[in-house]
Amino acid sequence: MKRSINFKQVLVYFLAFLIVLYVMAPYCWLVLSSLSTKADLLTTPLKWIPPHITFDNYKAILFGGNDSTSDAGSQFISALKNSFIISIVVTALALFLGILAAYALARLNFRGRKPAILTVLLVQMIPPIALIVPLYIIMSKASLMNNKYSLIIIYLSFVLPFVIWIMKSYLANIPAEIEEAARIDGCSKLRAFLTIILPISLSGLAATTIFAFIMSWNEFFYALNFTTTLASKTLPVVITEFSSKHGADYIMTSTGGVIASLPPVLLAFFFQRYILSGLTNGAVKG
Repeated sequence: MKRSINFKQVLVYFLAFLIVLYVMAPYCWLVLSSLSTKADLLTTPLKWIPPHITFDNYKAILFGGNDSTSDAGSQFISALKNSFIISIVVTALALFLGILAAYALARLNFRGRKPAILTVLLVQMIPPIALIVPLYIIMSKASLMNNKYSLIIIYLSFVLPFVIWIMKSYLANIPAEIEEAARIDGCSKLRAFLTIILPISLSGLAATTIFAFIMSWNEFFYALNFTTTLASKTLPVVITEFSSKHGADYIMTSTGGVIASLPPVLLAFFFQRYILSGLTNGAVKG
């Protein structure tokens, strides 16, 4: 029995190691590429560890460098600002509207509740390619092409249903007895929601915030089709356009990819204590 248990544990750890290796290997190679020189990256046979570690690529993309990289650096900074503005605005609006809608769907009984829930689910199932033509026509007629407002509106169309669906499921699992006890003590529905339900749902809200931000931050398809000017391009689009007179600039692309990955990672690290804590465990007994 002990041998069988040990074998299973070893197998589980080995599979977990393979999964971690599969997920982390591309990112590790991205980081190593951003710390390499072009000569080291193009040498054959390939060297997994660059012999000359350099941070010049980060200095060039953030603070400007020679003539070949200063333009890429200015484009990157502009796109970085655009991505931050769009992602923060979309996340804030989606959370504000989504939490209220999720609470109504989870707690209130009204006519059309089930069709509304199915509509939210249906919106998430529509592929983006099916909406590109009608959205392009609408944005063109509304004179919103090459505009950050157009991306905010479009991103809300898929981030908001996601927030509603996730938070509705989370709020539905919170015992109704907690809210009923607050109502007995004289709280209105709105006050009970703000002072009781919302603090309890902080862990689910933190996870939803992270996913909503990442969805907005990483979106590429719509940004590629609705933005052509530097004033409106986002980070994923600009990173794919890094090039030099010799072709694609893989060094700058890798450096931009590493920097672009930092905000979601830091956001997840900041909210990890809320995500890991079970705030509703033991709230109601029996």
